[in-house]
This record gives sequence, structure tokens and C-alpha cells, in this order.
Amino acid sequence: MITGVIMAGGKGERFWPKSRMKMPKQFLNLYGDKTMIQQTVDRLKRIMPIENIFVVTNIDYAAIISDQIPDLPTENILIEPMAKNAAACIGLAALHTERRDKESIMVVLPSDHVIKDEEAYIEILKTAIEKAKLGDNLVTIGIKPTRPETGYGYIKFRKMTKEIINGNPVHKVEKFVEKPGYEVTVGYVKNGDYLWNSGIFIWKTSSILRAIEKYMPELHKALENIRKNFDADDVEKALYDEYSKLESISIDYGVMEKAKNVYVVPGDFGWDDVGSWASIERLYEKDDNGNVIKGNVVSVDTKKSIITGNERLIATLGIEDVIIVDTEDALLISSKDKAQNVKEILKKLEKKKVEYL
Repeated sequence: MITGVIMAGGKGERFWPKSRMKMPKQFLNLYGDKTMIQQTVDRLKRIMPIENIFVVTNIDYAAIISDQIPDLPTENILIEPMAKNAAACIGLAALHTERRDKESIMVVLPSDHVIKDEEAYIEILKTAIEKAKLGDNLVTIGIKPTRPETGYGYIKFRKMTKEIINGNPVHKVEKFVEKPGYEVTVGYVKNGDYLWNSGIFIWKTSSILRAIEKYMPELHKALENIRKNFDADDVEKALYDEYSKLESISIDYGVMEKAKNVYVVPGDFGWDDVGSWASIERLYEKDDNGNVIKGNVVSVDTKKSIITGNERLIATLGIEDVIIVDTEDALLISSKDKAQNVKEILKKLEKKKVEYL
């Protein structure tokens, strides 16, 4: 059985002020005619029934998910008592997919990525699934880099280990590199055997649970205690108690960087993790001055800027490399090179205890 696990508990802070605590970016329509999580589910439905798709989130977003994905069974919305990063999220999901089928294949992915070439994406996913079926393999998808990007992690693969599955190459992973500096990324792009880390993983449920037992014994212990209480009346208490003890660790750091049975399938399908407002200019056409403009905007002598609003008029004059995001109750004005630092504004707002979060 093929199962999908969508991680949808993120706050989407870098997309403030459109993304808010009550409605983060995975539930917004930032690209295309549906919300990001709706698009993610639609892509998975091409290779599995909706009944096999699980969404891991927190209690605040459960109702939004039910509203946006009405055909998703309620029991497939898995509620984490608190955020503990991807390792715990994936471990909890594995317990649920294991109950359906001990040898199920898990396709694990974030809820908020853009995929422009869905046909190529599905073919790469199918290749990764086949590799996972062949043995105790932990498979990830790496994106062929198009620029020196410091905001992504990288995967170095071994060219000599290449095998062909469904016409696509599969490589043994040599190492993971977490967000290197610019000069290093320039070398990676030229080198040709580095890929962007997409955060998409494919494996047998049994394989990831064995890997967690081997490399993350504390998480394994917590999952065993949760498993014992699955059908108990106080399962939510057991979940809370066990999660409270866990460190917040990514699956990359907890398992993938340590395991020896890791493989990568290179992909080139118009992927973008849409990490900040600056990434919007990669998704939309620019005008003659290099601007991305959405909404009621009049611009004069405005270049290489991102301007998005609604009905209220936004007028710009003599600006360059600026981001402007206008909503009903908040306005963001930022230089493009500071787009990743929007969280700093949220920290100040949190201290002031204002209602803009």
C-alpha cells in the first residue's frame, strides 16, 4: 500500500502579514487556483486514494484542513500535541501507516511547496517508490540546482553508484550539507554532484521505524509508549506526555545524516519551497522593469520589486529591490535582501502583545 504523509503544522512566519497564526501559508493561495495544501493533496491523489493520505498538524489547524480538504477522512488528520520538528512528526505518522499495512510505503512531504511540472514530479515519485520497495532503503528527492542558493540544504551523491529505475537515475547519498555559504554553493552548482534537499522522503514504514530505533532511541521509546496507548481512552495524555520529553530534531539530522542506506532521485520539475516573499518573483511573470505586481498598483520609476495588495491603491515612486505586502490590517515594507528576516518583526509584535500575529 502506498500512503502519503503531509506535514502541515508550520506557522509560515516569513509570509507575514498574509500568513498568520490562524491561517498560515499552507492554507493560502499563493500560486495557482488552489491553496498550497490543496495542490499538495491533489498531486498525491494521482498515485493513491484520498483514504491513504494523512495530514499531520496541530489542533488549531484541524478544522481548516477539514474545510479545505472535505474528502479527507477525519481520522487521517493526525494531531500533534506540540511542535517537535519533522522527526517526531514522521514517527507519529509511521505508527498510523503501520496500523494500515506494516509494509506500506510512505511518501512524506511538506504541505507548502510549488511544483510546476506535475507530470515530471509524478514520474520521479514513482521511481523513488520503486526504489523504496526494493529493500531497506531510505529515499529522498534532490532538486537539480539552478542557482547558488544559500537558503537550502544540499545533498551530495555518488555518481558511480547510479542505477536506472523507470528510466530515471538513482544515486547513493554521500552526505547532507545544511545551508552552506554563497561561495560554497557556487562550487556546488558547478560541481554537478550536489542537489537541493527538497524535504521529500520515500521509504517503507518498517524501514523508517527501524532507522528511528537505531539512530534516535529516545524517539523510539516515546513511539513505543504511544503505540501501547493507541486504543486507550487517554491516548491524548500519552501523546502529550511523550512529546513533552522529546527534543526538537529534524529527520535529516536525526536519521538521514547518520544512515548508510540513503538514496536520492534527482528531480527537475519546477520545484520551489516558497520560503519567503522574495521567492514570489520566481513564480510569476515580471513586467518590463522586473517587478512582480498583484493588486491595485500604480508604479513610477519602480524596479525589481514585489508589490502585492488588494483593492486599496498602492502607489510607488523611485524604489528598487523592495517588497510591499498590503493586507486589511497590516502593511509590510522590506528590502528584498531582508525578506528572510520577517520573523524579527513578529518577535517585536509578540513582545507588544498586539493582534497582528
